[in-house]
Amino acid sequence: MNEHTEKELQGKVSLVTGASRGLGRAIALRLAAMGSKVAVNYVSNDAEAAKAVGEIEAAGGQAMLAKANVADAGAVKAMTQSVIDRWGRIDILVNNAGITRDALLMRMSDEAWDDVLNTNLRGAYLCTKFAMRSMMAQFWGRVVNISSVGGLVGNVGQANYSAAKGGLIAFTKSLARELGSRNITANVIAPGFITTEMTARLPKERQDEILARIPLKRFGRPQDVAELAGFLATERASYITAQVICVDGGVM
Repeated sequence: MNEHTEKELQGKVSLVTGASRGLGRAIALRLAAMGSKVAVNYVSNDAEAAKAVGEIEAAGGQAMLAKANVADAGAVKAMTQSVIDRWGRIDILVNNAGITRDALLMRMSDEAWDDVLNTNLRGAYLCTKFAMRSMMAQFWGRVVNISSVGGLVGNVGQANYSAAKGGLIAFTKSLARELGSRNITANVIAPGFITTEMTARLPKERQDEILARIPLKRFGRPQDVAELAGFLATERASYITAQVICVDGGVM
């Protein structure tokens, strides 16, 4: 990639939720490498979040910690304001924060349902609601929502997660229609099986079963998702909106 393309997000400000590890961290690092200043949101892991910020700064980028529970409206409002106070704007929002509380539906607790919907769907709603004001004022913005193939086809034992991720897709399509006239795009990335701490907890038999259904015969890497998120944040993707793009190795 040439230098012009590599730094094409110079002057932009990104907020990435759930960015202390996994997909969020990879996306934060990619956006920073492309020249964007990055606010690293996280809820509890201070050490890992500080490492992510340190990694961006060590590579010559600018980053800040943005600790907040994305399901808490007051916390999200304060977080977005802290980013604007520091850097004057928010151009790019990546709603990545997500949790799982897996169980078959008949055994699922109300708390497990509410926790997942609150973080994975309400969190995206709140972060977008507060960040979009800056984007609307400057007539430019990018919203990238991280869903899952589970949001398209469902998963046994993940009715809550699949419902939240499916809801995120419908939310994004509505958002794209509301904000298009302001030159703001909204798209969804639906990762398949990506090697992160969350997926590493799956039993080996389940991993083997999934691998057998992937034509590329490997699991995805966080970087595979981060590359697409970076592209969708650029001017090169200015005519792409309301789309759901799967990064799943062709899983069947």
